[in-house]
Amino acid sequence: MKKRMSLQDKAEAALKKAVRGVVERHKKTGRPLSIWENGKTIRISPNSVK
Repeated sequence: MKKRMSLQDKAEAALKKAVRGVVERHKKTGRPLSIWENGKTIRISPNSVK
């Protein structure tokens, strides 16, 4: 029997799926990813993301 996911678990799964899609698109186009680190936005290569 499958355990029902809580609303929080569903939201987290949806967010992870969306992020995977963004990283995949950026890898295909070669565009850098913008992330938030230490209070600043920085750009990283999409190939540096696992």
